[in-house]
Amino acid sequence: MLLCDVGNTSYHFLDQSHDYKESVVTFDPKTITQKVYYICVNPDIKESLDALQNWINLAEFIDKHPYYETMGIDRIVACEAVKNGVIVDAGSAITVDVVRDGHFEGGFIYPGTQAMRDTYTNISHALDYEFNYNLNLDIIPKNSQDALSYGYLKLLYNEVMMHKLEVILTGGDSVKLQHIFPDAKCENELLFNSMKKIIKKAKLC
Repeated sequence: MLLCDVGNTSYHFLDQSHDYKESVVTFDPKTITQKVYYICVNPDIKESLDALQNWINLAEFIDKHPYYETMGIDRIVACEAVKNGVIVDAGSAITVDVVRDGHFEGGFIYPGTQAMRDTYTNISHALDYEFNYNLNLDIIPKNSQDALSYGYLKLLYNEVMMHKLEVILTGGDSVKLQHIFPDAKCENELLFNSMKKIIKKAKLC
């Protein structure tokens, strides 16, 4: 079974247990002849994939009524995998979604780590620091690096923890956030596992 999560910069494939990425700029999806089950947040690529019979869009097999109209399919698919939890997907943006008793309660979008670093640097080169993910969020900082880190991470931490649910980390920067959420569950294949459940439920194979 070949699965694919298509983003704005890459095709992320899972072939059995092997995952790999291809650039959206250089990769031609017509080179794959086997059946591919996919989700896609890139509207231009989705339009080209719609013309390929062997690429099956899993978004068509999901009941989207519990979610809001403009919500990304990647966030919806992640929520479909969780009964109780706060899903923190740390990529180019950080999305946070709350699911309680199988019901989507809502979510928010937060700047990703690189985007937030760029914001500080654009204000002043004196603010060009890496975030310190090991800082103590219970202590007000007394140096510039920790002051920036605290302002960014403490707000995220408070907003996530206020729901009093298990925290589920996923996405490329999830390893960084493990220091902030030490008791969180890390599920880097959350989307792919959810896609498998959707395929099974829809009896697609």
